[in-house]
Amino acid sequence: MVIGGAALFSLANPVPGGRVEPNADIAFYFVCSAEGIQKMRRSLGVLGYSAIVISVALVLAMVGRVTAQDWRTASQEPVGLAPDPATTPEALVQVYAARVIGWRGVFGVHTWIAVKPAAAAEYTVYELIGWRLRWQDSALVVRHRAPDARWFGSAPELVAEKRGAGVDDLIARIDKAAHAYPWAGEYTMWPGPNSNTFTAWVLRAVPELEADLPPTAIGKDYTGKKLVGSAPSGRGFQFSLFGLVGLTASIVEGLEVNLLGLTFGINPFDPSLKLPLVGRVGPSRAFASEADVPVTEEYSL
Repeated sequence: MVIGGAALFSLANPVPGGRVEPNADIAFYFVCSAEGIQKMRRSLGVLGYSAIVISVALVLAMVGRVTAQDWRTASQEPVGLAPDPATTPEALVQVYAARVIGWRGVFGVHTWIAVKPAAAAEYTVYELIGWRLRWQDSALVVRHRAPDARWFGSAPELVAEKRGAGVDDLIARIDKAAHAYPWAGEYTMWPGPNSNTFTAWVLRAVPELEADLPPTAIGKDYTGKKLVGSAPSGRGFQFSLFGLVGLTASIVEGLEVNLLGLTFGINPFDPSLKLPLVGRVGPSRAFASEADVPVTEEYSL
C-alpha cells in the first residue's frame, strides 16, 4: 500500500478541522532521506564505473592476446634468466611459469621444470604439452631446450631455483617423478589434469625445491580422486575436490582458497597476495642457493 506525502503528514500530526500541519521532524527525515539516496546513487555510480573500467581492461587484454602473433611465428627466444651452462658447472634446477597463448592467457599460465646436472653442457626441460596427444599417447615432453625461452611470445617468470651441492640427487628424483606421472595420457585445460598438474605432481615429490606456483597455475590443485594430501610444493596440507574447490595451508604457499579453479590467498612467509587473473602481488621472490633444506617427512608417489 502506497501512502502519499500529505496523507503521511496527516497521520503523523492530525489537526482538528482537517487541516494538515507538517511535522518538522518528518520534513527533516524526508530531506535526509533524499540526501542519502543521492549519496547512494553516487556510490553506486563509482562502483559501476569501476566495474566498467575493469571489464574493458580485461576485454582489451583478451583481445590483445587473441590478436597476438600467430603461434608459428611467436617468439621463443630466451630472456636471460638461466645461467649459461658453458660457464656454470654446478648442478641447477629451475621452475618457470609463463602466460599461455591466446585468450586463455588472461586466466592462466603454463609451467615447466628445467634441470642441468653438474658439468652438463645443456638443460633438460620437463613439461606437459596437451596438443601432443593429437599424434601420440603421451603429453609428457622431456627435451633439451633453452629453459627460459618465451612461451609463444610470453616472457617466463622464475618461480624457484636450486643449485650446487645435493642438486644432482634432486634431478634424479625429478626424472623419476616425471616418468611416474599418472595422467600423461590425458589433458583437460580446466580444472585439470594439465601442464600445471604435472609440475605440481613433480614438486610434491621434491619438496626441497620449495616452489610456490603462481595462483594463475590453474590445475595445480588437481589430485584426481585423492581429496587430502600435501600442498603442490610438497610441504603442508591440501584439501582438493577434483581441483574445483580446495584449501591449502603451507609454509611455502601460505594460505590459499581455490574456488572453481580460481585461487585467492595470502603468504606471510614470502609476503604476497594471490589473486585470480592478476597472479602473485608482492616483492620479488627470494631463492635458497643450495639444496640444504632437511626433509622431515617421507613423500611417496
